[in-house]
Amino acid sequence: MSSTHQNPAPTLTMTQVLLCGAMIVTLSMGIRHGFGLWLQPITMDRGWTRETFAFAIAIQNLAWGAAGPLAGMLADRFGAFRVLIVGSVLYAIGLVLMGLSTSGLAFTGSAGILIGMAQSGTTYAVIYGVLGRNVPAEKRGWAMGVAAAAGSFGQFAMVPVESFLIGYSGWQNALFILACAALLIIPLAFGLKEPRQAAAKGPQQSIMQAVREAFKYPSFQLLMAGYFVCGFQVVFIGVHMPSYLRDKGLSPEVATYALMLIGLFNVFGTYGAGVLGQHFPKRYLLSLIYILRSVAVVAFLWAPLTPISVYIFSAVMGVLWLSTVPLTNAVVAQVFGVQYLSMLSGFVFFSHQIGSFLGVWLGGKLYDTTGSYDLVWWMVVALGVAAALLNLPIRETGIKRAALAPA
Repeated sequence: MSSTHQNPAPTLTMTQVLLCGAMIVTLSMGIRHGFGLWLQPITMDRGWTRETFAFAIAIQNLAWGAAGPLAGMLADRFGAFRVLIVGSVLYAIGLVLMGLSTSGLAFTGSAGILIGMAQSGTTYAVIYGVLGRNVPAEKRGWAMGVAAAAGSFGQFAMVPVESFLIGYSGWQNALFILACAALLIIPLAFGLKEPRQAAAKGPQQSIMQAVREAFKYPSFQLLMAGYFVCGFQVVFIGVHMPSYLRDKGLSPEVATYALMLIGLFNVFGTYGAGVLGQHFPKRYLLSLIYILRSVAVVAFLWAPLTPISVYIFSAVMGVLWLSTVPLTNAVVAQVFGVQYLSMLSGFVFFSHQIGSFLGVWLGGKLYDTTGSYDLVWWMVVALGVAAALLNLPIRETGIKRAALAPA
């Protein structure tokens, strides 16, 4: 039995991988983080219910997750470079068609399926696979924290840009401009083009062997369950909080500043999580993040709702927002190695996106049914407590494998 995983020799410099990967994640995550700003202008202009918009974004998250393992598998097999180019083109097409859609079905196809597929090929799972292969194991958690912090900075930087574009050029033209921005991922992808590796000597694990091994491993199942909760929480808040605040009589600027603060403080949270994950058990850090989210939501709901209370809540949630990402992916790499890191991270992220689908869709559905978001807020609290408990028994040591048969 052996618990060691042979990692391929690095072919790109760590600086190059971090710089290009961080900029790609900044663009991809930054664009999508502001989609909640389009909820009211699109539904009012098209005469749709909030559930129509929420369902499309829910499908986007589900498509992102469903395509994630395939995108990761292709990136592990053929390189991230090709996957990133296809994802960039799909992203641009999806944004253009999102602006042109005049029916709920067309909007779901563009904002939902196309953009969701695009995000699977331009975000964390694909980028982390390149990082895992080109960053030494002792610096991997830190590097993943840097990439996640870049995505957080994109959220902070892009929200005011998107708000400005909607206000001064209209919501449709704003989407067309963002489509051009999505195409900038293509030149950045060249910085992540890895030379073809020479075949490693001896039997190698096949894709199906890797999948079976992971899904039979209890800690992998617990990671997926915790990540489901993460998706439910952050996507519900990111998409529905702007409308929740407006319903309570606060100005649209408060919602914009709230999303900016989440993005800004998430820079510190994700980077800090990557650093702390190098020194403390990641399962305990994950449990702490989930329980603190629940505490923050309870305090937010009980406190008088003012711009200041919104900003405090947004800052606290920002620290906790995507800090699960580097920790979760680092555990996957630590347990299973990096040969199929993008694919396995894609499977874990699929669970995250099922949670995202339910969070954003139930937010719209229950609002239309009850006229309030209160029930979903308390679901966020309960799920956070459950996720904190689920992460405690996770094992972080490398999995022990018998000698591999030829794949």
